[in-house]
Amino acid sequence: MGIRSKQDLWSGIMFLGVGVFFAWVATGYQMGTAARMGPGYFPFWLGVVLALLGIVITLGALSPKAEETEIDKFDWRIVGLVVGSVVLYGVLLEPLGVYLSTFILVVVSSLAGHDFNWKVAVANGIFLVVFSYLAFVKGLGLIFPLWPSLSF
Repeated sequence: MGIRSKQDLWSGIMFLGVGVFFAWVATGYQMGTAARMGPGYFPFWLGVVLALLGIVITLGALSPKAEETEIDKFDWRIVGLVVGSVVLYGVLLEPLGVYLSTFILVVVSSLAGHDFNWKVAVANGIFLVVFSYLAFVKGLGLIFPLWPSLSF
């Protein structure tokens, strides 16, 4: 039984590892029951389901029917842009507010794509700002700084 899909194999191993890790960490919290869930209940079962999904994907990679794939060279530029945009969001959130920080997050992380387009990135940024407003401010009633603070 050979490895036909290296992408699926490593994805499955990653899911399995992350799932086992989260399930293991969640055992340190009170579990509770399905009717009265404790803080560890949901993360534990989510980790178990993720680990099972990882096993299924890993076994699928070994199937003779699996599509043969290879793994591309690791691109540190993409990782840096995605992780950097999240860090930048955290740094800019307080001084610029949610709207501008979210817009900058979307545009900077869009630079990681192989087919980057300014119009699409700006449209996605505007959409996510509107969605954030509707979901978090109107829907959930959360209160946080939306625009830059003008106090000097």
